[in-house]
Amino acid sequence: MEKSEVYSQELAKLQAIFTDVDPAKAQLVEGLMEDAAFLKAENSVLKEALKATGMVKIHPSNPDLQKPVEAARQYLKNVNAYAVVVKTLNGVLSKNALDPEDDMDEFE
Repeated sequence: MEKSEVYSQELAKLQAIFTDVDPAKAQLVEGLMEDAAFLKAENSVLKEALKATGMVKIHPSNPDLQKPVEAARQYLKNVNAYAVVVKTLNGVLSKNALDPEDDMDEFE
């Protein structure tokens, strides 16, 4: 799948998840959703490259000599950044779930 397709699908998925969220909160995290989609798309390209190269280069005559592939380093950085963004987005969703009218409004 093309990088632009992965980006579009991920962004559409996140936007669908946030359809029931307060519009102000959804607008607030719009950039995070775009960042998550970007990271997902970038990692899809890196993952395809890593399927061919592997994450570590091993010296042909001395297997003890190993060197990480730069794409693998970037992939791991992107995975960590994506995880942080998704965790933040999930936090907004969780807080939104607590916001619906509760029975405590009757006592105020």
